[in-house]
Amino acid sequence: MYAEREDRVPDGRNCVPWYICTMSDGAQPIEVERVQTGVRIEKRLLKVLKGLAELKDMSLGDLLEGIVLHSFEGKAPFSQATLGQIDQLRELYGLTLRAKDSHQLKERR
Repeated sequence: MYAEREDRVPDGRNCVPWYICTMSDGAQPIEVERVQTGVRIEKRLLKVLKGLAELKDMSLGDLLEGIVLHSFEGKAPFSQATLGQIDQLRELYGLTLRAKDSHQLKERR
């Protein structure tokens, strides 16, 4: 779902390849209230997410919002090209966890 190229919006501004710009179809931005949170997350998973956000030139929060909103609607959040980038990041950061592991994670003490 994330663009693999740079686009221009109607007023001529460059648009970074990320969810908000590529999926808005010219609609007006939706104003939201964001809050700071102290979520704990597996270390290597966070590295992959941060790496992907960096590749897509977006914040980690924007990336997570896009993933969650797509998931809530049963939609895949990533293109095949982005999934390839994720696989490379997983290998780089040693992330071997899979979806099937999500209910079996136990915090190391």
